[in-house]
Amino acid sequence: MALTFDQKQAVVAEVAEVAAKAYSAVAAEYRGMTVEQLTALRVKARKEGVYLRVVKNTLARIAVRGTEFECMADGMVGPLVLAFSMEDPGAAARLMRDAAKENDKLKVKLVALSGQLIAASEIDRVANLPTRDQAISMLMSVMQAPVAKFVRTLNEVPGKLVRTVAAIRDQKQAA
Repeated sequence: MALTFDQKQAVVAEVAEVAAKAYSAVAAEYRGMTVEQLTALRVKARKEGVYLRVVKNTLARIAVRGTEFECMADGMVGPLVLAFSMEDPGAAARLMRDAAKENDKLKVKLVALSGQLIAASEIDRVANLPTRDQAISMLMSVMQAPVAKFVRTLNEVPGKLVRTVAAIRDQKQAA
């Protein structure tokens, strides 16, 4: 069933709003996938904080116009499912990479991050980006390192004194 003009405007507005807030986007060709497989992918996407939508390419091009995903517009050809990362930059890439491993009919075509189009073969680069919690953890460990080293250095002074006194005691006991 064809969409009315009002329905098309609503789809474009919804996708444009999501694209304006998203961190990264992935477009994959889903030709040959069953409805059950796409439904399972949607469920998994919802759990991982990824907006997943099948949109006509013309409407998708209009929706991404003026966003940092405008670089994807020229590559939108064929039946595509769009995935936008809403919580962390690598979520959509991880979802699509894992889904493509499970289903050989899903082929990643476009990957965009921070206004740059990345080759689909390099999806692992985006998928391996740390989550927010992992990034905070890495930052905290880097910030903690100098303090921990300072504490170990301060602790070494009395430790060396204790070892010296123990060595003198052992030497006197041996004599």
